[in-house]
Amino acid sequence: MSSAEPTEADPTGEDPTGAASVAAELAAPAPAAPAPAAAGPTGAASVAPAPAASPAVSAATAEPAGAGRPATRPGRPAPAVRDPGRVAHRTAPVPPPLPGLAESARRLAEGATTSTALVADALARIEATQPTLNAFRHLRAEAALAEAAEADRRLAAGERLPLLGVPVAVKDDTDVAGLPTHFGCAGERPPATADSEAVRRLRAAGAVVVGKTNSCELGQWPFTEGPGFGATRNPWNTAHTPGGSSGGSAAAVAAGLVPAALGSDGAGSVRIPAAWTHLVGIKPQRGRVSVHPHSDAFQGLTVNGPLARTVADAALLLDAAAGPHPEDLYRPPAVRAAEAARRDPGRLRVALAWRPPLTLTGAGPDPEVRRAVTALAETLARLGHHVEEARPRYGLIGLTFVPRATAGIAEFAARHPEPALLDPRTRSALRTGTRLGGRAVRAARAREVRQHRRIGALFDTSGFDVLLTPTTAAPPPRIGRFDELSAWRTDLAMTAACPYAWPWNVLGWPGVNVPAGFTRSGLPVGAQLLGPSRAEERLIALAAQLEDDLRWDEHRPPIP
Repeated sequence: MSSAEPTEADPTGEDPTGAASVAAELAAPAPAAPAPAAAGPTGAASVAPAPAASPAVSAATAEPAGAGRPATRPGRPAPAVRDPGRVAHRTAPVPPPLPGLAESARRLAEGATTSTALVADALARIEATQPTLNAFRHLRAEAALAEAAEADRRLAAGERLPLLGVPVAVKDDTDVAGLPTHFGCAGERPPATADSEAVRRLRAAGAVVVGKTNSCELGQWPFTEGPGFGATRNPWNTAHTPGGSSGGSAAAVAAGLVPAALGSDGAGSVRIPAAWTHLVGIKPQRGRVSVHPHSDAFQGLTVNGPLARTVADAALLLDAAAGPHPEDLYRPPAVRAAEAARRDPGRLRVALAWRPPLTLTGAGPDPEVRRAVTALAETLARLGHHVEEARPRYGLIGLTFVPRATAGIAEFAARHPEPALLDPRTRSALRTGTRLGGRAVRAARAREVRQHRRIGALFDTSGFDVLLTPTTAAPPPRIGRFDELSAWRTDLAMTAACPYAWPWNVLGWPGVNVPAGFTRSGLPVGAQLLGPSRAEERLIALAAQLEDDLRWDEHRPPIP
Protein backbone atom coordinates (compact mmCIF):
# COMPACT_ATOMS: atom_id res chain seq x y z
CA MET A 1 0.00 0.00 0.00
CA SER A 2 0.67 3.16 0.67
CA SER A 3 1.84 6.07 2.48
CA ALA A 4 3.19 9.30 1.38
CA GLU A 5 6.48 9.94 -0.30
CA PRO A 6 8.17 11.68 2.58
CA THR A 7 10.63 14.34 1.52
CA GLU A 8 13.34 15.80 3.65
CA ALA A 9 13.74 18.91 1.58
CA ASP A 10 11.07 21.28 0.33
CA PRO A 11 11.75 21.59 -3.40
CA THR A 12 8.98 24.07 -4.06
CA GLY A 13 9.66 26.36 -1.14
CA GLU A 14 6.06 25.88 0.03
CA ASP A 15 5.57 26.37 3.75
CA PRO A 16 5.73 22.87 5.26
CA THR A 17 3.51 23.88 8.16
CA GLY A 18 0.68 23.98 5.65
CA ALA A 19 0.87 20.19 5.47
CA ALA A 20 0.20 19.82 9.15
CA SER A 21 -2.91 21.96 8.90
CA VAL A 22 -4.13 20.02 5.87
CA ALA A 23 -3.50 16.73 7.66
CA ALA A 24 -5.39 17.92 10.71
CA GLU A 25 -8.34 18.86 8.52
CA LEU A 26 -8.22 15.52 6.68
CA ALA A 27 -8.27 13.59 9.93
CA ALA A 28 -11.25 15.47 11.35
CA PRO A 29 -13.84 12.82 12.23
CA ALA A 30 -17.27 12.83 10.72
CA PRO A 31 -19.99 14.01 13.10
CA ALA A 32 -21.84 11.10 14.73
CA ALA A 33 -20.03 7.87 15.41
CA PRO A 34 -20.48 6.32 18.83
CA ALA A 35 -17.67 4.52 20.60
CA PRO A 36 -17.28 0.79 19.87
CA ALA A 37 -18.73 -1.98 21.97
CA ALA A 38 -17.72 -5.59 22.10
CA ALA A 39 -20.64 -6.90 20.09
CA GLY A 40 -21.04 -4.35 17.33
CA PRO A 41 -20.08 -0.75 17.88
CA THR A 42 -20.06 2.55 16.13
CA GLY A 43 -22.51 4.21 13.79
CA ALA A 44 -21.76 4.44 10.09
CA ALA A 45 -22.59 7.46 7.99
CA SER A 46 -23.07 6.78 4.31
CA VAL A 47 -21.50 9.21 1.87
CA ALA A 48 -21.66 9.14 -1.91
CA PRO A 49 -18.45 7.75 -3.43
CA ALA A 50 -15.96 10.44 -4.40
CA PRO A 51 -13.05 9.66 -6.73
CA ALA A 52 -9.63 10.53 -5.49
CA ALA A 53 -5.97 10.00 -6.05
CA SER A 54 -2.62 11.33 -4.95
CA PRO A 55 1.04 10.37 -4.73
CA ALA A 56 2.72 8.26 -2.07
CA VAL A 57 3.89 4.74 -2.49
CA SER A 58 2.72 1.34 -1.76
CA ALA A 59 2.44 -2.21 -2.76
CA ALA A 60 3.07 -3.54 -6.13
CA THR A 61 2.84 -7.25 -6.60
CA ALA A 62 1.90 -9.45 -9.43
CA GLU A 63 -1.10 -8.51 -11.49
CA PRO A 64 -3.48 -11.39 -12.08
CA ALA A 65 -6.58 -12.43 -13.85
CA GLY A 66 -9.57 -14.61 -13.20
CA ALA A 67 -13.06 -15.31 -14.46
CA GLY A 68 -15.55 -12.77 -13.24
CA ARG A 69 -17.15 -9.43 -13.92
CA PRO A 70 -15.65 -6.24 -12.56
CA ALA A 71 -17.21 -5.21 -9.27
CA THR A 72 -17.25 -1.63 -10.51
CA ARG A 73 -17.21 -0.24 -14.03
CA PRO A 74 -14.53 2.38 -14.78
CA GLY A 75 -15.72 5.89 -14.05
CA ARG A 76 -18.86 4.83 -12.19
CA PRO A 77 -19.44 4.81 -8.45
CA ALA A 78 -19.54 1.39 -6.78
CA PRO A 79 -22.59 -0.54 -7.90
CA ALA A 80 -23.34 -3.89 -6.34
CA VAL A 81 -21.26 -6.80 -7.56
CA ARG A 82 -23.18 -8.66 -10.24
CA ASP A 83 -22.60 -12.24 -11.25
CA PRO A 84 -25.23 -14.50 -12.76
CA GLY A 85 -23.95 -17.35 -10.60
CA ARG A 86 -24.40 -17.90 -6.90
CA VAL A 87 -23.99 -14.38 -5.52
CA ALA A 88 -26.87 -13.81 -3.13
CA HIS A 89 -29.63 -11.43 -4.20
CA ARG A 90 -29.55 -8.22 -2.21
CA THR A 91 -33.03 -8.81 -0.75
CA ALA A 92 -31.97 -12.14 0.77
CA PRO A 93 -30.91 -12.22 4.44
CA VAL A 94 -27.29 -11.20 4.85
CA PRO A 95 -25.19 -14.02 6.34
CA PRO A 96 -23.31 -13.20 9.55
CA PRO A 97 -19.63 -12.22 9.35
CA LEU A 98 -17.45 -15.11 8.33
CA PRO A 99 -15.40 -16.81 11.04
CA GLY A 100 -11.67 -16.24 11.11
CA LEU A 101 -9.15 -18.11 9.03
CA ALA A 102 -8.06 -20.65 11.64
CA GLU A 103 -11.64 -21.17 12.83
CA SER A 104 -12.87 -21.69 9.26
CA ALA A 105 -10.12 -24.24 8.61
CA ARG A 106 -10.96 -26.04 11.85
CA ARG A 107 -14.69 -26.21 11.09
CA LEU A 108 -14.01 -27.54 7.61
CA ALA A 109 -11.62 -30.22 8.86
CA GLU A 110 -14.14 -31.31 11.51
CA GLY A 111 -17.02 -31.41 9.03
CA ALA A 112 -18.94 -28.70 10.90
CA THR A 113 -19.39 -26.70 7.69
CA THR A 114 -18.58 -26.95 4.00
CA SER A 115 -16.44 -24.88 1.71
CA THR A 116 -19.47 -24.36 -0.51
CA ALA A 117 -21.37 -22.81 2.41
CA LEU A 118 -18.47 -20.56 3.43
CA VAL A 119 -17.80 -19.35 -0.12
CA ALA A 120 -21.50 -18.75 -0.77
CA ASP A 121 -21.74 -16.74 2.46
CA ALA A 122 -18.67 -14.70 1.49
CA LEU A 123 -20.15 -13.91 -1.93
CA ALA A 124 -23.50 -12.98 -0.37
CA ARG A 125 -21.88 -10.58 2.12
CA ILE A 126 -19.79 -9.03 -0.64
CA GLU A 127 -22.91 -8.50 -2.73
CA ALA A 128 -24.84 -7.00 0.18
CA THR A 129 -22.09 -4.58 1.22
CA GLN A 130 -20.72 -3.56 -2.18
CA PRO A 131 -23.01 -0.49 -2.43
CA THR A 132 -21.78 0.78 0.96
CA LEU A 133 -18.21 -0.52 1.31
CA ASN A 134 -17.15 -1.13 -2.31
CA ALA A 135 -14.34 -3.44 -1.20
CA PHE A 136 -14.01 -5.53 -4.38
CA ARG A 137 -12.96 -4.78 -7.95
CA HIS A 138 -13.56 -8.29 -9.34
CA LEU A 139 -15.29 -11.46 -8.17
CA ARG A 140 -14.76 -15.07 -9.21
CA ALA A 141 -18.22 -16.24 -8.11
CA GLU A 142 -18.74 -19.18 -10.45
CA ALA A 143 -15.10 -20.29 -10.39
CA ALA A 144 -14.89 -19.95 -6.59
CA LEU A 145 -18.06 -22.01 -6.05
CA ALA A 146 -16.73 -24.71 -8.38
CA GLU A 147 -13.43 -24.74 -6.46
CA ALA A 148 -15.34 -24.91 -3.17
CA ALA A 149 -17.27 -27.96 -4.38
CA GLU A 150 -13.97 -29.61 -5.33
CA ALA A 151 -12.54 -28.73 -1.89
CA ASP A 152 -15.56 -30.38 -0.25
CA ARG A 153 -14.89 -33.58 -2.24
CA ARG A 154 -11.25 -33.52 -1.15
CA LEU A 155 -12.19 -32.92 2.49
CA ALA A 156 -14.70 -35.76 2.37
CA ALA A 157 -11.96 -38.02 1.01
CA GLY A 158 -9.80 -37.22 4.04
CA GLU A 159 -7.38 -34.76 2.48
CA ARG A 160 -6.10 -32.04 4.81
CA LEU A 161 -4.25 -28.83 3.93
CA PRO A 162 -3.78 -25.69 6.04
CA LEU A 163 -6.48 -23.69 4.18
CA LEU A 164 -8.37 -26.35 2.23
CA GLY A 165 -11.72 -24.83 1.25
CA VAL A 166 -11.26 -21.52 3.10
CA PRO A 167 -12.30 -18.37 1.15
CA VAL A 168 -9.75 -15.56 0.94
CA ALA A 169 -9.27 -12.39 -1.12
CA VAL A 170 -6.23 -10.77 -2.71
CA LYS A 171 -5.46 -7.18 -3.61
CA ASP A 172 -5.86 -5.96 -7.18
CA ASP A 173 -2.14 -5.55 -7.71
CA THR A 174 -1.70 -9.31 -7.56
CA ASP A 175 -2.20 -11.58 -10.56
CA VAL A 176 -5.03 -14.10 -10.42
CA ALA A 177 -5.31 -16.13 -13.61
CA GLY A 178 -8.33 -15.08 -15.65
CA LEU A 179 -8.82 -11.68 -14.00
CA PRO A 180 -7.33 -8.36 -15.08
CA THR A 181 -4.95 -6.61 -12.72
CA HIS A 182 -6.04 -2.99 -12.79
CA PHE A 183 -3.96 -1.95 -9.75
CA GLY A 184 -6.51 0.77 -9.03
CA CYS A 185 -6.44 2.26 -12.53
CA ALA A 186 -9.30 3.12 -14.86
CA GLY A 187 -9.49 1.55 -18.31
CA GLU A 188 -9.45 -1.99 -19.61
CA ARG A 189 -6.72 -4.54 -18.97
CA PRO A 190 -6.37 -8.06 -20.37
CA PRO A 191 -6.83 -11.00 -18.02
CA ALA A 192 -3.69 -12.37 -16.42
CA THR A 193 -2.64 -15.66 -17.91
CA ALA A 194 -1.15 -17.10 -14.72
CA ASP A 195 -1.33 -16.72 -10.97
CA SER A 196 1.30 -14.75 -9.14
CA GLU A 197 3.58 -16.86 -6.95
CA ALA A 198 1.79 -15.76 -3.76
CA VAL A 199 -1.60 -16.77 -5.18
CA ARG A 200 -0.15 -20.06 -6.44
CA ARG A 201 1.01 -20.83 -2.90
CA LEU A 202 -2.36 -19.88 -1.39
CA ARG A 203 -4.06 -22.25 -3.80
CA ALA A 204 -1.51 -24.97 -2.98
CA ALA A 205 -2.51 -24.56 0.68
CA GLY A 206 -6.13 -25.15 -0.40
CA ALA A 207 -7.49 -21.59 -0.25
CA VAL A 208 -10.35 -20.50 -2.52
CA VAL A 209 -9.75 -16.99 -3.93
CA VAL A 210 -13.18 -15.34 -4.16
CA GLY A 211 -12.05 -12.09 -5.76
CA LYS A 212 -9.74 -9.10 -5.93
CA THR A 213 -10.01 -6.11 -3.65
CA ASN A 214 -9.74 -2.44 -4.50
CA SER A 215 -6.46 -0.53 -4.37
CA CYS A 216 -5.81 3.12 -5.09
CA GLU A 217 -4.05 3.93 -8.36
CA LEU A 218 -0.69 2.13 -8.45
CA GLY A 219 -0.81 1.83 -4.66
CA GLN A 220 0.42 5.35 -4.06
CA TRP A 221 -1.85 6.73 -1.36
CA PRO A 222 -3.15 5.95 2.13
CA PHE A 223 -6.75 6.01 0.89
CA THR A 224 -8.56 3.78 -1.59
CA GLU A 225 -10.44 6.01 -4.01
CA GLY A 226 -10.27 6.59 -7.75
CA PRO A 227 -12.26 7.08 -10.95
CA GLY A 228 -11.76 3.44 -11.96
CA PHE A 229 -13.87 2.08 -9.09
CA GLY A 230 -15.23 4.86 -6.85
CA ALA A 231 -14.41 4.98 -3.14
CA THR A 232 -13.81 2.10 -0.77
CA ARG A 233 -15.18 2.91 2.68
CA ASN A 234 -14.35 2.09 6.28
CA PRO A 235 -16.73 -0.41 7.93
CA TRP A 236 -16.38 1.44 11.24
CA ASN A 237 -17.68 4.67 9.70
CA THR A 238 -18.40 4.85 5.99
CA ALA A 239 -17.70 8.59 5.90
CA HIS A 240 -14.02 7.69 6.36
CA THR A 241 -11.39 5.85 4.35
CA PRO A 242 -10.18 2.39 5.42
CA GLY A 243 -6.71 3.54 4.39
CA GLY A 244 -4.62 2.36 1.51
CA SER A 245 -3.40 1.15 -0.62
CA SER A 246 -4.66 -2.24 0.63
CA GLY A 247 -7.93 -0.57 1.65
CA GLY A 248 -10.18 -3.03 -0.14
CA SER A 249 -8.55 -5.99 1.60
CA ALA A 250 -8.79 -4.23 4.97
CA ALA A 251 -12.45 -3.28 4.51
CA ALA A 252 -13.32 -6.83 3.40
CA VAL A 253 -11.69 -8.46 6.43
CA ALA A 254 -12.92 -5.91 8.98
CA ALA A 255 -16.51 -6.34 7.74
CA GLY A 256 -16.29 -10.14 7.81
CA LEU A 257 -16.66 -10.56 4.05
CA VAL A 258 -13.69 -12.95 4.05
CA PRO A 259 -11.71 -14.48 6.93
CA ALA A 260 -8.43 -12.87 5.80
CA ALA A 261 -6.90 -11.20 2.76
CA LEU A 262 -3.56 -10.57 1.14
CA GLY A 263 -2.36 -7.00 0.72
CA SER A 264 0.92 -5.39 -0.18
CA ASP A 265 3.05 -2.82 1.60
CA GLY A 266 5.45 -0.43 -0.13
CA ALA A 267 5.26 2.45 2.35
CA GLY A 268 2.78 1.20 4.93
CA SER A 269 0.07 -0.12 2.60
CA VAL A 270 -0.74 -3.13 4.82
CA ARG A 271 -0.06 -1.52 8.20
CA ILE A 272 -1.90 1.78 7.61
CA PRO A 273 -5.24 0.23 6.55
CA ALA A 274 -4.86 -2.36 9.31
CA ALA A 275 -4.50 0.48 11.83
CA TRP A 276 -7.53 2.33 10.47
CA THR A 277 -9.80 -0.75 10.40
CA HIS A 278 -8.83 -2.45 13.70
CA LEU A 279 -6.90 -5.35 12.15
CA VAL A 280 -3.60 -7.13 12.46
CA GLY A 281 -1.41 -6.41 9.42
CA ILE A 282 2.00 -7.96 8.86
CA LYS A 283 4.67 -6.40 6.66
CA PRO A 284 7.11 -9.29 6.40
CA GLN A 285 10.81 -9.26 5.65
CA ARG A 286 11.61 -8.39 2.05
CA GLY A 287 11.43 -11.61 0.04
CA ARG A 288 9.39 -13.51 2.63
CA VAL A 289 6.36 -13.56 0.31
CA SER A 290 7.24 -13.53 -3.37
CA VAL A 291 6.16 -10.59 -5.53
CA HIS A 292 6.74 -12.61 -8.72
CA PRO A 293 6.12 -11.99 -11.63
CA HIS A 294 7.93 -8.86 -10.40
CA SER A 295 11.47 -9.42 -9.25
CA ASP A 296 11.98 -6.18 -7.34
CA ALA A 297 8.65 -4.41 -6.88
CA PHE A 298 8.97 -0.63 -6.45
CA GLN A 299 12.75 -0.84 -6.29
CA GLY A 300 12.63 -3.28 -3.38
CA LEU A 301 10.18 -1.25 -1.28
CA THR A 302 7.10 -3.43 -1.72
CA VAL A 303 6.28 -6.74 -0.07
CA ASN A 304 3.10 -8.82 0.17
CA GLY A 305 1.54 -9.37 3.57
CA PRO A 306 -1.63 -10.54 5.34
CA LEU A 307 -4.51 -8.66 6.95
CA ALA A 308 -6.65 -10.48 9.50
CA ARG A 309 -8.65 -9.93 12.67
CA THR A 310 -6.30 -11.98 14.85
CA VAL A 311 -2.58 -12.60 15.05
CA ALA A 312 -3.11 -16.35 14.59
CA ASP A 313 -5.06 -15.78 11.38
CA ALA A 314 -2.48 -13.34 9.98
CA ALA A 315 0.32 -15.77 10.84
CA LEU A 316 -1.52 -18.67 9.20
CA LEU A 317 -2.01 -16.70 5.98
CA LEU A 318 1.65 -15.61 6.06
CA ASP A 319 2.82 -19.21 6.35
CA ALA A 320 0.59 -20.22 3.44
CA ALA A 321 1.73 -17.41 1.13
CA ALA A 322 5.42 -17.37 2.08
CA GLY A 323 8.19 -18.78 -0.05
CA PRO A 324 10.27 -17.74 -3.03
CA HIS A 325 9.84 -18.13 -6.75
CA PRO A 326 12.97 -19.52 -8.44
CA GLU A 327 13.59 -16.11 -10.05
CA ASP A 328 13.26 -14.05 -6.84
CA LEU A 329 16.17 -11.82 -5.82
CA TYR A 330 15.53 -12.07 -2.06
CA ARG A 331 15.27 -15.44 -0.31
CA PRO A 332 15.29 -15.12 3.50
CA PRO A 333 15.26 -18.36 5.49
CA ALA A 334 11.79 -19.67 6.31
CA VAL A 335 9.95 -18.75 9.49
CA ARG A 336 7.11 -20.53 11.30
CA ALA A 337 4.70 -17.72 11.90
CA ALA A 338 1.78 -19.81 13.17
CA GLU A 339 4.02 -21.47 15.75
CA ALA A 340 5.30 -18.05 16.84
CA ALA A 341 1.73 -16.90 17.46
CA ARG A 342 1.45 -19.63 20.14
CA ARG A 343 4.82 -18.85 21.74
CA ASP A 344 5.62 -16.76 24.82
CA PRO A 345 7.79 -13.86 23.61
CA GLY A 346 9.79 -13.75 26.83
CA ARG A 347 10.69 -10.47 28.51
CA LEU A 348 11.66 -7.93 25.87
CA ARG A 349 13.22 -4.47 25.79
CA VAL A 350 10.85 -2.20 23.88
CA ALA A 351 11.86 1.22 22.56
CA LEU A 352 8.95 3.68 22.31
CA ALA A 353 9.57 6.37 19.66
CA TRP A 354 7.27 9.33 19.10
CA ARG A 355 9.44 11.32 16.73
CA PRO A 356 9.10 10.26 13.07
CA PRO A 357 11.84 10.66 10.46
CA LEU A 358 12.51 14.17 9.22
CA THR A 359 9.81 15.20 6.72
CA LEU A 360 9.61 18.98 7.29
CA THR A 361 5.85 18.78 7.88
CA GLY A 362 6.15 19.50 11.58
CA ALA A 363 3.60 16.75 12.24
CA GLY A 364 3.47 14.73 15.43
CA PRO A 365 0.87 12.23 16.60
CA ASP A 366 -2.69 13.38 17.09
CA PRO A 367 -3.50 13.54 20.84
CA GLU A 368 -5.91 10.62 20.53
CA VAL A 369 -3.32 8.53 18.70
CA ARG A 370 -0.76 9.38 21.36
CA ARG A 371 -3.22 8.43 24.11
CA ALA A 372 -3.93 5.05 22.49
CA VAL A 373 -0.28 4.17 21.85
CA THR A 374 0.68 5.26 25.37
CA ALA A 375 -1.96 2.88 26.74
CA LEU A 376 -0.51 0.08 24.62
CA ALA A 377 2.99 0.81 25.93
CA GLU A 378 1.62 0.68 29.47
CA THR A 379 0.08 -2.72 28.69
CA LEU A 380 3.47 -3.98 27.51
CA ALA A 381 5.05 -2.79 30.75
CA ARG A 382 2.30 -4.46 32.79
CA LEU A 383 2.99 -7.70 30.91
CA GLY A 384 6.58 -7.57 32.14
CA HIS A 385 8.44 -5.92 29.27
CA HIS A 386 10.88 -3.07 29.76
CA VAL A 387 9.55 -0.05 27.86
CA GLU A 388 11.72 3.03 27.40
CA GLU A 389 11.46 6.07 25.15
CA ALA A 390 14.16 6.21 22.50
CA ARG A 391 14.98 8.01 19.26
CA PRO A 392 16.05 5.90 16.28
CA ARG A 393 18.73 7.53 14.13
CA TYR A 394 16.76 7.77 10.89
CA GLY A 395 19.05 10.34 9.32
CA LEU A 396 17.94 11.63 5.91
CA ILE A 397 16.33 8.34 4.95
CA GLY A 398 13.59 10.12 2.98
CA LEU A 399 16.13 11.28 0.42
CA THR A 400 16.69 7.64 -0.50
CA PHE A 401 13.01 6.70 -0.29
CA VAL A 402 11.74 9.25 -2.83
CA PRO A 403 13.86 8.12 -5.83
CA ARG A 404 12.94 4.47 -5.24
CA ALA A 405 9.25 5.20 -4.72
CA THR A 406 8.78 7.50 -7.68
CA ALA A 407 10.88 5.31 -9.97
CA GLY A 408 8.62 2.41 -9.01
CA ILE A 409 5.53 4.44 -9.89
CA ALA A 410 7.10 5.41 -13.21
CA GLU A 411 7.82 1.77 -14.03
CA PHE A 412 4.22 0.72 -13.41
CA ALA A 413 2.66 3.81 -14.99
CA ALA A 414 4.68 3.30 -18.17
CA ARG A 415 2.90 -0.03 -18.69
CA HIS A 416 -0.58 1.50 -18.66
CA PRO A 417 -2.13 1.21 -22.14
CA GLU A 418 -4.02 4.53 -21.79
CA PRO A 419 -1.78 7.02 -19.93
CA ALA A 420 -4.36 9.80 -20.31
CA LEU A 421 -6.60 7.92 -17.88
CA LEU A 422 -4.04 8.18 -15.09
CA ASP A 423 -4.61 10.69 -12.30
CA PRO A 424 -2.67 13.95 -12.83
CA ARG A 425 -0.84 13.26 -9.58
CA THR A 426 0.27 9.89 -10.93
CA ARG A 427 1.58 11.59 -14.05
CA SER A 428 3.46 14.05 -11.83
CA ALA A 429 5.03 11.15 -9.92
CA LEU A 430 5.86 9.48 -13.23
CA ARG A 431 7.79 12.57 -14.35
CA THR A 432 9.63 12.75 -11.03
CA GLY A 433 10.43 9.06 -11.11
CA THR A 434 11.74 9.30 -14.66
CA ARG A 435 14.05 12.16 -13.64
CA LEU A 436 15.27 10.34 -10.53
CA GLY A 437 15.70 6.97 -12.17
CA GLY A 438 19.03 5.49 -13.08
CA ARG A 439 21.93 7.04 -11.16
CA ALA A 440 19.79 8.54 -8.36
CA VAL A 441 18.04 5.22 -7.71
CA ARG A 442 21.32 3.32 -7.75
CA ALA A 443 22.80 5.79 -5.25
CA ALA A 444 19.71 5.52 -3.04
CA ARG A 445 19.88 1.75 -2.99
CA ALA A 446 23.61 1.78 -2.31
CA ARG A 447 22.94 3.66 0.94
CA GLU A 448 20.75 0.89 2.33
CA VAL A 449 23.66 -0.96 3.98
CA ARG A 450 24.65 2.18 5.92
CA GLN A 451 21.02 2.76 6.87
CA HIS A 452 20.86 -0.78 8.25
CA ARG A 453 23.88 -0.06 10.44
CA ARG A 454 22.71 3.37 11.63
CA ILE A 455 19.08 2.50 12.42
CA GLY A 456 19.99 -1.05 13.41
CA ALA A 457 22.15 0.35 16.22
CA LEU A 458 18.89 0.68 18.16
CA PHE A 459 18.86 -3.13 18.32
CA ASP A 460 22.52 -4.04 18.00
CA THR A 461 24.11 -1.38 20.23
CA SER A 462 21.32 -0.06 22.46
CA GLY A 463 20.02 -3.57 23.07
CA PHE A 464 16.34 -3.10 22.27
CA ASP A 465 14.40 -6.05 20.89
CA VAL A 466 11.41 -4.18 19.43
CA LEU A 467 10.60 -0.63 18.35
CA LEU A 468 7.07 0.61 19.12
CA THR A 469 5.66 3.63 17.27
CA PRO A 470 2.24 4.86 16.19
CA THR A 471 1.34 3.35 12.83
CA THR A 472 -0.10 6.68 11.71
CA ALA A 473 -0.01 10.16 13.18
CA ALA A 474 -3.73 10.72 12.56
CA PRO A 475 -7.00 8.79 12.63
CA PRO A 476 -8.53 7.80 9.26
CA PRO A 477 -9.36 10.84 7.08
CA ARG A 478 -12.76 11.39 5.56
CA ILE A 479 -13.65 10.15 2.08
CA GLY A 480 -12.95 12.66 -0.68
CA ARG A 481 -10.87 15.08 1.37
CA PHE A 482 -7.80 14.63 -0.87
CA ASP A 483 -9.76 15.25 -4.06
CA GLU A 484 -8.91 18.87 -4.77
CA LEU A 485 -5.31 18.82 -3.59
CA SER A 486 -2.42 19.22 -5.98
CA ALA A 487 0.26 16.57 -6.18
CA TRP A 488 2.54 18.52 -3.83
CA ARG A 489 -0.21 19.29 -1.31
CA THR A 490 -1.34 15.67 -1.39
CA ASP A 491 2.19 14.50 -0.63
CA LEU A 492 2.53 16.95 2.23
CA ALA A 493 -0.81 16.00 3.76
CA MET A 494 -0.13 12.27 3.47
CA THR A 495 3.34 12.62 4.91
CA ALA A 496 1.93 14.50 7.88
CA ALA A 497 -0.78 11.88 8.46
CA CYS A 498 1.43 8.82 7.82
CA PRO A 499 5.07 9.58 8.69
CA TYR A 500 5.95 6.40 10.61
CA ALA A 501 5.57 3.35 8.35
CA TRP A 502 7.71 3.89 5.24
CA PRO A 503 11.29 3.74 6.67
CA TRP A 504 10.89 0.01 7.30
CA ASN A 505 10.19 -0.47 3.58
CA VAL A 506 13.52 1.18 2.79
CA LEU A 507 15.23 -1.18 5.24
CA GLY A 508 13.29 -4.25 4.09
CA TRP A 509 12.66 -5.29 7.71
CA PRO A 510 9.44 -6.68 9.25
CA GLY A 511 6.72 -4.83 11.12
CA VAL A 512 3.29 -5.69 12.54
CA ASN A 513 0.38 -3.34 13.06
CA VAL A 514 -1.70 -4.12 16.13
CA PRO A 515 -5.00 -2.43 17.04
CA ALA A 516 -4.43 0.28 19.65
CA GLY A 517 -8.05 1.24 20.31
CA PHE A 518 -10.44 3.91 19.12
CA THR A 519 -10.81 7.66 19.10
CA ARG A 520 -13.67 9.16 21.10
CA SER A 521 -15.72 9.23 17.90
CA GLY A 522 -15.18 5.52 17.30
CA LEU A 523 -12.43 5.54 14.65
CA PRO A 524 -9.73 2.83 14.93
CA VAL A 525 -6.05 3.65 15.36
CA GLY A 526 -3.03 1.36 15.54
CA ALA A 527 0.54 0.90 16.71
CA GLN A 528 3.36 -0.85 14.93
CA LEU A 529 5.84 -3.31 16.38
CA LEU A 530 9.04 -3.05 14.35
CA GLY A 531 12.06 -5.29 14.43
CA PRO A 532 15.47 -5.84 12.88
CA SER A 533 16.06 -8.12 9.92
CA ARG A 534 14.09 -11.40 9.94
CA ALA A 535 12.42 -10.70 13.28
CA GLU A 536 8.89 -11.76 12.28
CA GLU A 537 8.61 -14.53 14.86
CA ARG A 538 9.50 -12.23 17.76
CA LEU A 539 7.04 -9.55 16.60
CA ILE A 540 4.26 -12.08 16.03
CA ALA A 541 4.75 -13.65 19.47
CA LEU A 542 4.61 -10.22 21.13
CA ALA A 543 1.52 -9.22 19.13
CA ALA A 544 -0.21 -12.46 20.15
CA GLN A 545 0.55 -11.77 23.81
CA LEU A 546 -1.01 -8.31 23.48
CA GLU A 547 -4.07 -9.78 21.79
CA ASP A 548 -4.54 -12.33 24.58
CA ASP A 549 -4.59 -9.48 27.06
CA LEU A 550 -6.54 -6.81 25.16
CA ARG A 551 -8.91 -9.11 23.22
CA TRP A 552 -9.27 -6.63 20.38
CA ASP A 553 -10.86 -9.27 18.14
CA GLU A 554 -14.06 -9.04 20.21
CA HIS A 555 -14.84 -5.61 18.73
CA ARG A 556 -16.77 -5.60 15.45
CA PRO A 557 -17.75 -2.73 13.14
CA PRO A 558 -21.45 -1.93 12.60
CA ILE A 559 -21.67 -3.08 8.96
CA PRO A 560 -24.12 -6.05 8.98
